[in-house]
Amino acid sequence: MSPSTVPSGPGAAGQPGATPVGRVARPSAEPSATVLVVEDEPTIATAIAQRLVAEGWRVEVARDGLTGVDAALRLRPDAIVLDVMLPGIDGLEVTRRIQAEHPTPILMLTARDDETDMIIGLGVGADDYMTKPFSMRELVARLKALMRRVDRAAQAATTPVAQPPLEIGDVTIDVAQRRVYRGGEEIHLTPTEFELLVMLASSPRTVLTREKLLAEVWDWADASGTRTVDSHIKALRRKLGADLIRTVHGVGYAFEPVS
Repeated sequence: MSPSTVPSGPGAAGQPGATPVGRVARPSAEPSATVLVVEDEPTIATAIAQRLVAEGWRVEVARDGLTGVDAALRLRPDAIVLDVMLPGIDGLEVTRRIQAEHPTPILMLTARDDETDMIIGLGVGADDYMTKPFSMRELVARLKALMRRVDRAAQAATTPVAQPPLEIGDVTIDVAQRRVYRGGEEIHLTPTEFELLVMLASSPRTVLTREKLLAEVWDWADASGTRTVDSHIKALRRKLGADLIRTVHGVGYAFEPVS
């Protein structure tokens, strides 16, 4: 199955003015980023792509997992919107294959409100997730914030700031090189996980609210997204150990280094 083209203007699919099959939809102005949408439900895929094109992005759609992997490796997109439930191979396997070949920011979509699936998705390399149904406004905001985080990581890699590593207990956070070690062993974190950890570790033993973390790390101030914070904290605990981050019920989280 080949990637599908999404209409970018008044002509919806199958109507006069629709973009011909085989071409990538794009707005009239030069796009600022390329986004791959991997979604097998045509209505959802079209709605997402039309909104992203309206934002000025170049968009391509794949309708199954294997096609999504091929498209990601061919396009090298700036970000991927990826459904978990796909024909062929699921979104988790798609994520594993893409990240093994060329790390790419991934916003995962899931129809099930199951935190286990979300944490597994974050664990295999997704940077963020949203549960269906979702707001297109929030989807765009999350994608923009994700791209900003990736841009900051790329900037830091090319022009590292002369900043000494954070040494907290047995955890070392090299902010300049964006590397994290515990007990001398390097821990791979996504750009989102890294920024969340730095935010917490910069104020050890200080409780930071979910709302503050959401606003500072995700650039998203809507309290409805605080569950995203919870899932990322659980993903961090899986990678770094459950003893480093303390939950303050009803409030937020605190970084508690081991003495």
